[in-house]
Amino acid sequence: MQSDLRLILCGVLFWSPIAAHPQEHAAILIAPIATHNSAAETLNQLPDAPLAQEDGTALAQSSGLQQAPSSAPAQNSDVQPDTPQNSSSQTATQTDTEKSQHEKAEEQLKEQEHQRVAGVMATFNTTSNHNALPLSPGQKFRLFFRSEIDPWPFLLASVVSGIGQADDSYPEWGQGVQGYAKRFGASYSDAFIGNFFGNAVLTSVLHEDPRYFQKGSGSKASRFFWAASSTVWCKRDKGGWGPNYANIGGNLIGSAIARSYYPASERNVSDTITDGLTVSAEGIVGSEIIEFWPDLARHMKKKHDEKLARQAAQRDAQNAAHPAPQAAPPTKPQP
Repeated sequence: MQSDLRLILCGVLFWSPIAAHPQEHAAILIAPIATHNSAAETLNQLPDAPLAQEDGTALAQSSGLQQAPSSAPAQNSDVQPDTPQNSSSQTATQTDTEKSQHEKAEEQLKEQEHQRVAGVMATFNTTSNHNALPLSPGQKFRLFFRSEIDPWPFLLASVVSGIGQADDSYPEWGQGVQGYAKRFGASYSDAFIGNFFGNAVLTSVLHEDPRYFQKGSGSKASRFFWAASSTVWCKRDKGGWGPNYANIGGNLIGSAIARSYYPASERNVSDTITDGLTVSAEGIVGSEIIEFWPDLARHMKKKHDEKLARQAAQRDAQNAAHPAPQAAPPTKPQP
């Protein structure tokens, strides 16, 4: 009986705290289950996995978690990585720049195609712009052909062949129309072949500018030596200056090829070198004419304007000394 009483008393003592605080004990009993359910909800509320980028990094999500620092050093936001897109952009920019320079050089060439000395002598391969853009190989060849198909080379060849006809140069060619035709063909061919190699082929290979750059200022002596040195000194495509290999080489090559259509007595090494150097010396004369022609043209214009001014002054003086008679006033009709 006592044992039963003790069991009843122990049960009352055990359940009395639970009865006194039922919410706390319920929370204790339910805590494991709630913890499990909360973990499941937390997992459901987690953000989606970050998307992988092309460079292997992940974008940070809006979960509030800080992204782990990368082992790669931080880069300035203004500096763009060297990607294929940037490379293509730089290539496109360079292409546009080259195209723009090519177009500007084309405009300068078109201006040169109107240049003449005394309205006759073509000076298409001359420029007074020391900052003229370099020419492409295609432009050099076009400048050469434009110069050679102009009437001026044909007129010059006709004069040279006429002088040769009068001097009976190369007697093997004879006289008459046939002799003149041979001399004319040889004269024009000499200039064509020499300029083809000297102003087009070699200038493209050696990156030299085939044009003569007028000095236009300074003392006459400095300008004279400037023009004379153009035969052996020229401007480079990169902007510097150096030996004019193309001009000398082109003249020698043209002279060597010319031996094939000149008389057999002229086909030797000494004559070939002599003719090539002679053409180079003739180029000096042409450069001097081109350099000082603007001065001569201004001098002639000044003299012409002074002459017109003197003639106008003389007319004014004559009109003042002999004034024109005044017309009589009209008479009134008689009534």
